[in-house]
Amino acid sequence: MSWTVVGAGPAGIAAVGKLLDEGVAPSDLGWIDTHFEVGDFGRKWKHVPSNTRVELFLRFLENFQSFSYDRNLKRFDLDTVNPADNCKLKLAVDSLQWVTENLREKVHCFTDEALSLKLHKNRWELTLRGSKIYSKNVILATGAEPKTLDLKGPTEIALEVALDPALLSKEVNEKDTIGVFGSSHSAVLILANLLSLNRNNIEVINFYRSTHLYAVPMDGWILFDNTGLKGYAANWARKYLDGENPPNLKRLLCSDPLFETALSSCNKAVYAVGFKNRTLPHIEGFGNTTYNDKTGIIAPGLFGVGIGFPQAQVDPFLNLEYRVGLWKFADYLNCIIPIWFKYSN
Repeated sequence: MSWTVVGAGPAGIAAVGKLLDEGVAPSDLGWIDTHFEVGDFGRKWKHVPSNTRVELFLRFLENFQSFSYDRNLKRFDLDTVNPADNCKLKLAVDSLQWVTENLREKVHCFTDEALSLKLHKNRWELTLRGSKIYSKNVILATGAEPKTLDLKGPTEIALEVALDPALLSKEVNEKDTIGVFGSSHSAVLILANLLSLNRNNIEVINFYRSTHLYAVPMDGWILFDNTGLKGYAANWARKYLDGENPPNLKRLLCSDPLFETALSSCNKAVYAVGFKNRTLPHIEGFGNTTYNDKTGIIAPGLFGVGIGFPQAQVDPFLNLEYRVGLWKFADYLNCIIPIWFKYSN
């Protein structure tokens, strides 16, 4: 094969679509994933309110000719929502799952896990659990995992549980004191979920290092586009964090002298402190592999895209941010795929 994509989340779907649009023959394109269920986006986060407008999800789906989204016979719920609104991620997941099945009929698919890569004679040898395949070029769209904190005492509630109200309700009991670490989109959604459980005796303490930001529409761009609160999270924060705090919510800087005392009162904790690159397949001969955050280049014929390999961008006020989101992955690929073709094996 000339190209192989590892990962079938939104960035992997976009990479397959872009390669096909650029003329890579389906018979020359491999795709590896253990589930083909839209990655963590589909398996873990579909009940999360998006911070992305529906119109950007639709722009992503319509950006790739190979998706054939505008020609699908099934009308999805995403197509019926006001494009200017936000929505639960499930609406985007349903459309992306349809695209995934459409693409799987075109390319070579391996329902497997890539364990290691080795470059030999200008080809990458990919060792899977069940076989080996060879490809001149490989794109890693392997995603990211939530960061955690090594704090003794409270029992950790997993991020995917805390962001799903139905699952969270099973983890929280009366008289719990729950620490929520973070001040970004996920942390605010978790605070909202906890305080909507109608558990009268629970206490929630929000520990944070820096105050929350709000995304601000400017002339043709958005200030704090990747770090600021949007949609439901922004509305909730303005009402309950910047307005009148609910009586069972306390907020405390991690540098506050009372931090240790407050932490010791928590019997459970949620860490919404960002994401880290998922453990990559072992890349033989390349040591601690990094990527170029402007081009996605990792090594000759090896590239990265998605939340694990985000594009660095400086805004007009010189703030450095890393672009994460479906449309941003598509926009990034439109810029860097021509570079990858020139840098390929």
